[in-house]
Amino acid sequence: MGDPELGGRKIFEPIFIKTYTSLKKDLFLKQLLFIDIETVRAEATWETLSLGMQQQWIRKALSLNQHEDLPIPELYRERAGIYAEFGKVICISLGFFYQVEGVWHFKVKAYAHHDEQLLLQEFQTLLIEKFNQGNITFVAHNGKEFDYPYLCRRMLVHQIELPPCLQLSGKKPWGHPHLDTLELWKFGDHKHYTPLALLAEIFNIPSPKDDIDGSQVGRVYYEEKNLQRIARYCNQDVVTTARVFLRLKQLADLEEEHIHSEYELKHLERHTVQQINT
Repeated sequence: MGDPELGGRKIFEPIFIKTYTSLKKDLFLKQLLFIDIETVRAEATWETLSLGMQQQWIRKALSLNQHEDLPIPELYRERAGIYAEFGKVICISLGFFYQVEGVWHFKVKAYAHHDEQLLLQEFQTLLIEKFNQGNITFVAHNGKEFDYPYLCRRMLVHQIELPPCLQLSGKKPWGHPHLDTLELWKFGDHKHYTPLALLAEIFNIPSPKDDIDGSQVGRVYYEEKNLQRIARYCNQDVVTTARVFLRLKQLADLEEEHIHSEYELKHLERHTVQQINT
């Protein structure tokens, strides 16, 4: 079949399904786009944050410190990255299923950049040019609470037009077009949060936390300045999300040799691209 990105056509051509049982059970996998993002605080230190944003964070910290008794600068360093108003996106990984001679493969690629605006613009262009907008279903772990709204908010901050597949504002929960493995696992139970690593463990899937975890991304970014390590971790999360999704749908797991990862790192200071295939 070859690379699904070639041939001048958009990925995810429409698939018309009249009855679920009339086609193969796993045919819908071709319509899914798995996604994960990595975010950090917008500024490396509290001192470099603008006075206005410092004042806004102090207001935010009043509610956060009801549960965490930390100095405000330390609270900013530890927690700001998870809030779209105080953080920024540094990496976006996308993955999708495709078939080669009847065998499912999974391709995942991380896009990482120090300049959030350029990263989000590239992401928007990629979605519009490569994917059929009327047929995209994103899949993420905790995507409805984090990844999807975070991306939309940051794109609005940079005045980047939201592609049709991310025009989610005002939609009712039952009208949300995208999927969330956390929500699928809850089966209607909303009392607690289940980490992706825990689902991977109980399903005997290699854990995405074999290098770093989300709490360490800010340190790796600002202190180690290792964007490649973060991109690799982000890709691991996407692969794990896809494998958890297969288990939740009671479909066969992927073979390791059928998982293909790439990293595209764009360095702000020289605007070059480095690709690493694994």
